[in-house]
Amino acid sequence: MKEYSFRLDMAVRDYECDMQAIVNNSVYQNYLEHARHEFLKSIGVSFKDYTARGVNLVVIRAEIDYRFPLSSGDRFWVGVNLVRESRLRIAFLQDIYREPDNRLIVEAKVTGTALNSRNRPELPDSLAEILEKLQESPRNEVVSGTVAGESPADRDVES
Repeated sequence: MKEYSFRLDMAVRDYECDMQAIVNNSVYQNYLEHARHEFLKSIGVSFKDYTARGVNLVVIRAEIDYRFPLSSGDRFWVGVNLVRESRLRIAFLQDIYREPDNRLIVEAKVTGTALNSRNRPELPDSLAEILEKLQESPRNEVVSGTVAGESPADRDVES
Protein backbone atom coordinates (compact mmCIF):
# COMPACT_ATOMS: atom_id res chain seq x y z
CA MET A 1 0.00 0.00 0.00
CA LYS A 2 1.14 3.53 -0.76
CA GLU A 3 2.19 6.04 1.88
CA TYR A 4 0.17 9.25 2.16
CA SER A 5 0.75 12.72 3.55
CA PHE A 6 -2.81 12.79 4.84
CA ARG A 7 -5.56 10.34 5.66
CA LEU A 8 -9.23 11.05 6.34
CA ASP A 9 -11.59 8.41 7.72
CA MET A 10 -15.21 8.50 6.55
CA ALA A 11 -18.36 6.35 6.29
CA VAL A 12 -20.97 5.87 3.57
CA ARG A 13 -24.38 7.40 4.32
CA ASP A 14 -27.56 5.76 3.02
CA TYR A 15 -28.57 8.69 0.82
CA GLU A 16 -25.28 8.46 -1.12
CA CYS A 17 -26.33 5.15 -2.65
CA ASP A 18 -28.19 4.68 -5.90
CA MET A 19 -30.86 2.16 -6.93
CA GLN A 20 -28.16 -0.53 -7.20
CA ALA A 21 -27.49 -0.07 -3.45
CA ILE A 22 -23.94 1.14 -4.09
CA VAL A 23 -22.39 4.60 -3.78
CA ASN A 24 -23.29 6.67 -6.83
CA ASN A 25 -20.22 7.42 -8.94
CA SER A 26 -20.61 11.20 -8.52
CA VAL A 27 -20.42 10.92 -4.72
CA TYR A 28 -16.80 9.81 -4.88
CA GLN A 29 -15.90 13.29 -6.11
CA ASN A 30 -17.46 14.69 -2.91
CA TYR A 31 -15.35 12.31 -0.82
CA LEU A 32 -12.21 13.34 -2.69
CA GLU A 33 -13.02 17.05 -2.41
CA HIS A 34 -13.72 16.83 1.31
CA ALA A 35 -10.40 15.05 1.88
CA ARG A 36 -8.54 17.68 -0.19
CA HIS A 37 -10.12 20.52 1.78
CA GLU A 38 -9.31 18.90 5.14
CA PHE A 39 -5.76 18.23 3.97
CA LEU A 40 -5.29 21.83 2.85
CA LYS A 41 -6.63 23.11 6.19
CA SER A 42 -4.17 20.84 7.99
CA ILE A 43 -1.22 22.48 6.20
CA GLY A 44 -2.47 26.02 6.75
CA VAL A 45 -4.27 26.71 3.47
CA SER A 46 -7.61 28.45 3.99
CA PHE A 47 -9.97 28.81 1.01
CA LYS A 48 -11.69 31.67 2.80
CA ASP A 49 -8.43 33.59 3.34
CA TYR A 50 -7.23 33.07 -0.23
CA THR A 51 -10.60 34.12 -1.66
CA ALA A 52 -10.58 37.28 0.48
CA ARG A 53 -7.21 38.12 -1.12
CA GLY A 54 -8.64 37.62 -4.63
CA VAL A 55 -7.10 34.17 -5.16
CA ASN A 56 -9.33 31.26 -6.15
CA LEU A 57 -8.08 27.68 -5.83
CA VAL A 58 -9.70 25.67 -8.62
CA VAL A 59 -9.80 22.17 -10.05
CA ILE A 60 -8.93 22.04 -13.74
CA ARG A 61 -8.96 18.26 -14.28
CA ALA A 62 -10.20 15.18 -12.44
CA GLU A 63 -9.21 11.64 -13.40
CA ILE A 64 -10.95 8.85 -11.49
CA ASP A 65 -10.52 5.10 -11.83
CA TYR A 66 -13.31 3.16 -10.09
CA ARG A 67 -12.05 -0.22 -8.88
CA PHE A 68 -14.80 -1.54 -6.57
CA PRO A 69 -18.04 -0.09 -5.17
CA LEU A 70 -18.77 0.99 -1.63
CA SER A 71 -22.15 0.22 -0.03
CA SER A 72 -24.26 1.80 2.69
CA GLY A 73 -22.55 1.72 6.06
CA ASP A 74 -19.10 0.91 4.69
CA ARG A 75 -16.27 2.64 6.51
CA PHE A 76 -13.43 3.89 4.33
CA TRP A 77 -10.50 6.26 4.24
CA VAL A 78 -9.08 8.65 1.68
CA GLY A 79 -5.32 8.99 1.29
CA VAL A 80 -3.95 12.25 -0.12
CA ASN A 81 -0.57 13.23 -1.54
CA LEU A 82 0.15 16.60 -3.11
CA VAL A 83 2.77 17.23 -5.80
CA ARG A 84 3.69 20.30 -7.77
CA GLU A 85 3.46 19.40 -11.44
CA SER A 86 4.61 22.69 -12.93
CA ARG A 87 5.02 26.37 -12.15
CA LEU A 88 1.23 26.76 -12.21
CA ARG A 89 -0.22 23.31 -11.52
CA ILE A 90 -0.56 21.11 -8.47
CA ALA A 91 -1.87 17.55 -8.40
CA PHE A 92 -3.63 15.73 -5.61
CA LEU A 93 -2.98 12.00 -5.85
CA GLN A 94 -5.82 10.40 -3.94
CA ASP A 95 -6.99 6.88 -3.24
CA ILE A 96 -10.00 5.52 -1.38
CA TYR A 97 -9.75 2.28 0.60
CA ARG A 98 -12.52 0.32 2.31
CA GLU A 99 -12.05 -0.62 5.96
CA PRO A 100 -11.18 -2.98 7.52
CA ASP A 101 -9.73 -4.94 4.57
CA ASN A 102 -8.08 -1.91 2.88
CA ARG A 103 -9.50 -2.89 -0.48
CA LEU A 104 -8.72 -0.26 -3.13
CA ILE A 105 -11.97 1.41 -4.20
CA VAL A 106 -10.90 4.47 -6.21
CA GLU A 107 -7.66 5.91 -7.61
CA ALA A 108 -7.76 9.59 -8.56
CA LYS A 109 -5.58 12.40 -9.77
CA VAL A 110 -7.08 15.86 -9.34
CA THR A 111 -5.15 18.72 -10.92
CA GLY A 112 -5.61 22.27 -9.74
CA THR A 113 -4.22 25.77 -9.91
CA ALA A 114 -4.80 29.18 -8.38
CA LEU A 115 -6.42 32.06 -10.26
CA ASN A 116 -5.47 35.63 -9.41
CA SER A 117 -7.89 38.58 -9.27
CA ARG A 118 -7.65 38.91 -13.08
CA ASN A 119 -8.70 35.23 -13.42
CA ARG A 120 -5.24 34.27 -14.66
CA PRO A 121 -3.33 31.22 -13.35
CA GLU A 122 -0.82 32.26 -10.69
CA LEU A 123 0.33 30.34 -7.61
CA PRO A 124 0.83 32.89 -4.82
CA ASP A 125 4.23 32.90 -3.12
CA SER A 126 2.64 31.85 0.19
CA LEU A 127 1.18 28.72 -1.43
CA ALA A 128 4.45 27.97 -3.25
CA GLU A 129 6.30 28.13 0.09
CA ILE A 130 3.83 25.70 1.68
CA LEU A 131 4.24 23.32 -1.27
CA GLU A 132 8.02 23.52 -1.00
CA LYS A 133 7.94 22.71 2.73
CA LEU A 134 5.55 19.84 2.10
CA GLN A 135 7.86 18.34 -0.53
CA GLU A 136 10.70 18.46 2.01
CA SER A 137 8.77 16.55 4.70
CA PRO A 138 5.59 15.01 3.27
CA ARG A 139 4.85 12.51 6.07
CA ASN A 140 4.21 14.78 9.06
CA GLU A 141 0.66 15.89 8.38
CA VAL A 142 -2.31 15.57 10.70
CA VAL A 143 -4.79 12.84 9.85
CA SER A 144 -8.30 13.11 11.27
CA GLY A 145 -6.70 14.41 14.45
CA THR A 146 -4.02 11.70 14.31
CA VAL A 147 -0.67 11.22 12.63
CA ALA A 148 -0.69 9.20 9.39
CA GLY A 149 -0.69 5.48 10.16
CA GLU A 150 -2.08 5.93 13.68
CA SER A 151 -5.52 4.51 14.34
CA PRO A 152 -8.20 6.55 16.12
CA ALA A 153 -7.90 4.13 19.05
CA ASP A 154 -4.25 5.17 19.44
CA ARG A 155 -5.22 8.82 19.99
CA ASP A 156 -4.98 10.53 23.34
CA VAL A 157 -8.31 12.35 23.09
CA GLU A 158 -8.85 15.39 25.30
CA SER A 159 -12.34 15.99 26.69
